[in-house]
Parts: sequence; structure tokens; C-alpha cells
Amino acid sequence: MTRWAILTGEYPPQPGGVSDYTQLVARGLADAGDHVMVFAPDTGLPFDTAAGIEVVGLSDRFGRRGRSEVEAALAQAKPDRVLVQYVPHAYGRKAMNLPFIRWVTRDLRRIAPLWVMFHEVAFPFRWWPPKHTLLGLVTRRMAARLACHAARVFVSIPAWGEFLQRLCPRAVALEWLPIPCTMPVDPKANSGRPADGQLVVGHFGTYGPLITDLLTPACERLLSRHATATLSLLGRGSEAYRDELIRRIPMSAGRVSASGELSPTEVSAHMRACDILLQPYPDGVSSRRTSIMAGLANGVPVVTNLGFLSEPLWANGAVVAAPIPDPQAVAAMAVSLLADDAARAELGSRGAELYRQTFALEHMIAKLRGTT
Repeated sequence: MTRWAILTGEYPPQPGGVSDYTQLVARGLADAGDHVMVFAPDTGLPFDTAAGIEVVGLSDRFGRRGRSEVEAALAQAKPDRVLVQYVPHAYGRKAMNLPFIRWVTRDLRRIAPLWVMFHEVAFPFRWWPPKHTLLGLVTRRMAARLACHAARVFVSIPAWGEFLQRLCPRAVALEWLPIPCTMPVDPKANSGRPADGQLVVGHFGTYGPLITDLLTPACERLLSRHATATLSLLGRGSEAYRDELIRRIPMSAGRVSASGELSPTEVSAHMRACDILLQPYPDGVSSRRTSIMAGLANGVPVVTNLGFLSEPLWANGAVVAAPIPDPQAVAAMAVSLLADDAARAELGSRGAELYRQTFALEHMIAKLRGTT
């Protein structure tokens, strides 16, 4: 049995990708027979726990008190390794918690070998405004120190590994740890098909502006080119986006529905009611996108686009992807796919097979436990 200490800025019941991912890792390790201690900021709500998992709520977001609480607990637990789920903004101080990084790389690695999973690396560098310049420089320094001092370094996408290698050329070999679907997959789930047999185009996400800048023109072209297709917007922020979409695209009135925020157990049912998913990304489809993982795991055909963060595997036919983040091209591909029932069925099967072979939870747990 291996004793794990996992540090994370978010843990359920807090919603979010890293929160759900950390819980998935903890449960996978516990189910394999290991003991897991998770350290996360205390939100005042009860943490979600399971057998073999102990969650320790910290009185601050890894400030001085929180760090002392971690040290006291680890002195008793004597873990075999410390695993940091790293996203710069998750550890407080407006993503510039330098004392946290110094503490992890100096003090914690004296207790046990330090492992780091980089979900993100650094804030994009910009010369203006000055605060973004500072944020870009500081988060790069933080990531470099973590990578240079860790005994093992994982990245959510290969592109982060290349970036970290430039920041710290002497870092240990950087390992890609693909992110699985963070929500339960229920093959029998279905929220219901339209009674009139209309084709349903879904989108799953949180509707931030970087995504909607692509999604809105793609939806407009799709609705104008396909007279009967409907849109099903899934996830947190979908209701506000539906209202915005109807204001900007009057023809969408009556053809757009929104689920609002879904619990993890509800995602399968809503996804499986869709004929395809429309998932454009400004940086391209990549394995860090949990929305894509959910689509593949549920066997729903995905239409997306490539970009500078896309891995080569997306060219193998498991998704339909425009070569660049072009909403018009993505919409045209979606319209073509809607017209071909056999192509949709084959695409859904290929996506599900890619998920089973590459992204399923057991692959991640086996790699962490050293059994692959």
C-alpha cells in the first residue's frame, strides 16, 4: 500500500475540472488499495469522501496557517509521496503564491518525494497591461522551480511538457498523463430525444468569451444551413448564453435549449440525447479538455478544430476537426455530419474506442502507481 498526500486548490463539493479530477485520482488510488490524504482549502461545506480517502480542510488557501497544518498532518502520516495538482491560480495570491512554491520545493520534498501534475503552466505572457506582464513572468518562475525540483513531473498535454523543458532544461523526463472523463458514464442514460425526430447539436462547457467568440458564428451558420437542427447547450452558464444567442441570432428562437449547471451524474443523459457535439476551441482540441473527454467517453460524435495545443492523435479520425479555429469550417463539417447517419455512428464508435485505449481512468492510475 502506498501512502499519498495530494495538494489541490479545489476539491468537491467545489465545482470545476481540477476539483473533479483530483477526486477521481483520489478514488482511483484508494480503489487500488492505497491510502490517500487530500489537502484543500476549507469552504465550510462538507468534503466528498470515500473509503481510503482522508480530506483535510485548510484554514486558508495554502497561506502560512494552511502550510503549517499540512506539515503537522504529514509529520504524523509519513506519506510515500506528495502529489501537487498544479494550476497557478488555484493556490491564492492572485496566482503568484511564491511562498507556496518555495515551501513545496524546499520543505515538503524533505518529507517525501515531490511529484507535480501540471494542468496549466503559466499565465500567457503579454507586454500590456503591466500587471499581465508581471503575472506572466512570475508564473513562469513558479513553474520552472516546481519542474526543476520535482522527482516526477506530469503534464496534461504534451505541449506543456515542451514549454516546461524550455523553462527548466534540467527537469526530469516530463510525462504525459492524459486526463480521463471526470464524470460518471452511464451507457443507459438518455434525457430523451425530441418527439419530432429533429437532430440535436450539443455543446458542453462554461461559455467563456474565448469559446463563445468561435461558438456563436458557428451556431449561426449551422442554423442557417440546416433548417431543422436544434441546439442543446449544456453546463454552467448555458442559460445566459442561450439568451445572448437568441438576441444575436433571432432565427435561433425556439431552436435553442439550455440545461444550466449539471451534476456529474446528469451529464451522460444530456450528452447521449445529442446527435453530435460542436466543440470549437481557440487553442485547438487537446486532451486537457474535459468536455471532449466526456463526449468521447459517452460515444457522441464530436466536431471541433485543431490548434497549436492539439496533439497528433486527433488526426486519426476519432473526431471531425477543422485544421484551424475557423467557426465557418467547423459549422460546415457539422452540417455534413448531420446529413450522414452512418458516418455519425462510425465517428461515435471511433471516439469511444480512442477513449478506452488512451484516456480511461485505469491507464492514469496504472501510470501513477508504476504498473505500466
